[in-house]
Amino acid sequence: MSPLDSSTEAAAPAPAEPRPSNFIRDIILDDLKTNKYQGRVQTRFPPEPNGYLHIGHAKAICLDFGLADEFHGHTNLRFDDTNPSKEETEYVDSIMEDVTWLGFHWDGLYYASDYFGQLYEWALKLIKDGKAYVDDLTADEIRRYRGTLTEPGKDSPYRSRSVEENLHLFERMRAGEFPDGARVLRAKIDMASPNLNMRDPVMYRILHAGHHRTGDKWCIYPMYDYAHGQSDSLEQVTHSMCTLEFEDHRPLYNWFIEQLGTFPSQQIEFDRLNLTYTLLSKRKLLQLVQEGRVSGWDDPRMPTLSGIRRRGYTPEAIRNFVRNIGVSKTTGVIELAMLEHFVREDLNKRVPRVLAVLRPLRVVIDNYPENQVEEMEAVNNPEDASAGTRKVPFSKVLYIERDDFRENPPKQYFRLSPGREVRLRYGYFVTCTSIVKDDKGEVIEVHCTYDPATRGGNAPDRRKVKSTIHWVSAAHAIDAEVRLYENLFTKEDPNQAEEGKDFTANLNPNSLEVITHAKLEPSMASATPGSRYQFERLGYFCTDLDSAPGRLVFNRTVALKDTWAKVEKKQAGKK
Repeated sequence: MSPLDSSTEAAAPAPAEPRPSNFIRDIILDDLKTNKYQGRVQTRFPPEPNGYLHIGHAKAICLDFGLADEFHGHTNLRFDDTNPSKEETEYVDSIMEDVTWLGFHWDGLYYASDYFGQLYEWALKLIKDGKAYVDDLTADEIRRYRGTLTEPGKDSPYRSRSVEENLHLFERMRAGEFPDGARVLRAKIDMASPNLNMRDPVMYRILHAGHHRTGDKWCIYPMYDYAHGQSDSLEQVTHSMCTLEFEDHRPLYNWFIEQLGTFPSQQIEFDRLNLTYTLLSKRKLLQLVQEGRVSGWDDPRMPTLSGIRRRGYTPEAIRNFVRNIGVSKTTGVIELAMLEHFVREDLNKRVPRVLAVLRPLRVVIDNYPENQVEEMEAVNNPEDASAGTRKVPFSKVLYIERDDFRENPPKQYFRLSPGREVRLRYGYFVTCTSIVKDDKGEVIEVHCTYDPATRGGNAPDRRKVKSTIHWVSAAHAIDAEVRLYENLFTKEDPNQAEEGKDFTANLNPNSLEVITHAKLEPSMASATPGSRYQFERLGYFCTDLDSAPGRLVFNRTVALKDTWAKVEKKQAGKK
């Protein structure tokens, strides 16, 4: 069955969004105007199933699927599974899940391995046409013979083999008569070409390895540069988007199409995504997983789509980010803070607010009735009036953040301290009257008085306070584990390592802090994995997959901007 004759359904398409102009969009508009492909727009997203997708792939996904959706075209999801030694079904499943999560659907689900038979027949045709030959040089010898950017390559001594000998040897390669690496099939193009990719590139190599779909049917596998373009042609892809590193491969892409007379797919290159403090290499991310430096591909510190999904990022935030950074032919680096901005912006509109205390300090309101419990009305989301309100219990003993109290407050610190009055969010004005310390001299309890007339947070005499802090009723609080994540790497460019060291030397030893006894308002007892919240004044958090009944675990998605923390950091820097 032709790839154009079938389709596989996935998620419902993402809702229509404004489409900014870019040079690829302009190419498609021009092709539609000239009727270059009879009004068709067919794209494909072609990941290799050798790892989990990362945020860089999100840009390609949004481009491939987004442009096709805009012009009422079609997008195939095709796995370029030409290297069985590195590919697994686990990766296939994760990629499909990621594309669906981002809000896109594919019109056809295909694999390069679907085309192994046709690719083999086309290789025979190139041999018969004198355009391909079997080479016995080793991989190292092929590299030496290829030459350099300033020196031309030289012909392999096996380049002049007859068509009959090449056919015979290639068929024996196919039959499994030779060990791995003994022979390869190369295209016969030009060993003096200024483009190294055109210097008789390898088309097939011998690899006795079971394939995740074809099993042991094949022991020779096509190289990516050969399989990719012909897969595009078989699927009649009109616009084949690739990142800029494939620009020098385009002449080879076109050469195969011209020699075989296949459908003339058009390869177009764009800039890949680069983020500060972020590593976007599947090979290096795999190393982190294999060495146990992270908990897995979906570790919330990882830039994988499964990792950022677990951390609490939304697909809408990712799509907004990708749309904003645009598409160009110039390689650059985007600030990680920009991505975090779009995450905050999206979550701010959609998630409910709750009260949570990460590092609890006990507060006793001495003049509050001993067994009284009041229900304070709290706003669920000030950005969304339809979200309504909820009731939060208030009692004599509370927890506040340890950072919200200072025995000896520095200048510009307006939170709770001896003799100072502050507002408790949704509650009352309270004034610190005394403190209790442990044997080490650390404050373990703060005593306050409250003004009953200030219920709800306003004083009848209109007196003002300079700070509002959050709290949780001690008698009603539920315990939770909270995982605070920072950048996985300490350097903007994780690949910049000292001589003799690799990128792992730049791993941030403080990228994860686990708080085991955070205190949350009782409404959070029913939180389910994947649900998102704003812990007021602290940041945005997501219920982790490790959560279970009676054991809540939250991941910090992104922090809020903390004005006092910036002031304190600035002051420390002056010392």
